[in-house]
Amino acid sequence: MRTEPPFTRVLIANRGEIAVRIIRACHQLGLATVAVYSSADRGALHTRLATSAICIGPAPAKDSYLNINALLTAARISGADAVHPGYGFLSERADFARAVTAEGLVFLGPDADTIATMGDKVSAINAMKAVGIPTLPGSDGAVGDDMDRIEALADTIGYPVLIKASAGGGGRGMRRVDSAMALKDAIDLTRSEAKAAFGDDTLYLEKFLPHPRHIEFQIIANGEDALCLGERDCSAQRRHQKLIEEAPAPGIDRDLIESMMHRCEQACRSLKYRGVGTFEFLYQDGAFFFIEMNTRIQVEHTVTEMVTGIDLIAAQLQLAQGAPLPAPPQVRGHAIECRINAEDPRTQLPSPGKVNALMLPGGPGVRWDSALFAGAAVPPHYDSMVGKLICHGDSREQAIARMHQALTELKIEGIHTNQALQQKILASDDFSPWQQDIHFAARLL
Repeated sequence: MRTEPPFTRVLIANRGEIAVRIIRACHQLGLATVAVYSSADRGALHTRLATSAICIGPAPAKDSYLNINALLTAARISGADAVHPGYGFLSERADFARAVTAEGLVFLGPDADTIATMGDKVSAINAMKAVGIPTLPGSDGAVGDDMDRIEALADTIGYPVLIKASAGGGGRGMRRVDSAMALKDAIDLTRSEAKAAFGDDTLYLEKFLPHPRHIEFQIIANGEDALCLGERDCSAQRRHQKLIEEAPAPGIDRDLIESMMHRCEQACRSLKYRGVGTFEFLYQDGAFFFIEMNTRIQVEHTVTEMVTGIDLIAAQLQLAQGAPLPAPPQVRGHAIECRINAEDPRTQLPSPGKVNALMLPGGPGVRWDSALFAGAAVPPHYDSMVGKLICHGDSREQAIARMHQALTELKIEGIHTNQALQQKILASDDFSPWQQDIHFAARLL
C-alpha cells in the first residue's frame, strides 16, 4: 500500500462551510492549516479559524479559488506540505492534482490519472462496464459529428434520450430529447454549451428514465483495498441540483444494496483508487444504473457520518498518513440533510448580503455545518449554499420530525433563504411516505 510522505500543514483550496469543516478536522488531528481567501471573503470564518490565512486574489473565482498559480504560491509562502481541495472549484481537476504533486506537495485526493478517467463521463462509463457495474443503455462512447449515426443511435436506444456532455457535472451539460425532430437542435445547443462551460464539446447519449431515484454510495480506499460506507438517497432535486439528502435510502431491498456496495468496492480495487469518493446511480424498477463517480468529498457526506459515526474528513487525512481503513461500521438510525441556500423564495435567485442576526437550532441529533455568523457577508460571486442542517434520529420519522423543528428554529436575518421550500418538500405526500423520484420536487413546485 502506497502512502503519502508525512505532512503537518494543510492548505485548504476552498472556502465556506467545507473549508471550515476541513480546518476543524485538521486541528483535531494536530495538523496546522492554511486558509486562502479572495478579497470578497476577507474576514470570513475559515480565515479566522485557520492557523494562518493568505489572500489569493480578487472576488471572481477565476482570479482566486480557480487560480492554480496563486494557490501554489500560497502553499510555498505558508510552508504547507499538503493541499485539500474540498468540493467544487478545483477538486476534480486533474491538472490541479498534477500541479500540486509536481510541487512536492501531498494532494489529498486520488491521483491525477484517476481524476481524469472518472471525470470524463465516457471513460468513466467504460471503466465501470469493464468491472461489471451496470450502466444505462446508451451510445457506448462519444457520438461524434455524424448526425445520421446519432439519429440511428437514438432510435436504437429509444426516445426519450438524454444528451450529456462528457465533461459535465453538477447537473450541467445535459438535455432531454423526446423525438427525432428535436434531436439535431438539441445536439447543437448542448455541444455549444459544453464547449463554453467545460472547454470540451464531447457528447454521448443515454436512455432517459421517467421516474428514477438518485442513489449514491460512499467509499473510502487506500489504493489496494476499499470500504463502502453505505448509500444515500439524493432524489429531492431542483434543476438537477440536490436539495435534501438522506441515509440510508428507504424502501430498497437490503440484499440489493449490499450487492451494490460490494461492486463499488471491487471497482475501487480495480481502479487502485485512493481517498474518498462517491459512485452515483439512478435506481428504477429494482435496478441500478451508474451515471458518474465523484472523486472528492461530497456536500452530503454528513448524513453518512451521522449514521456510521465515522468522520470522513479525518479518515481521509489519516489514510493519507498511512492509517488503515476504518472497520466496517454498523449503521445506526436515519439522517437527513437540508441544504440551506441564500435565495429569494419568490424568484429562486441568489440572495447575497450581510447576515444581521443568526439563531441556530439545537437538541438531540441536530447538526449545523456552516461558515455563517452574525455580521458575515454572503458574497454574490459563489455558490448560494450557506449552510447544511443535518438531523439524526432512531427512525426516518424521528429524523424528519427533528428536521421540521430545526428548520423552524433556524433564523438567518439579512438574507433570504430556502427554508420554507425545504419545509414544503418535507411535508409533501411524495416525501413521506416514500413515493418520490428525482422529478418530484419539480412537480411540487
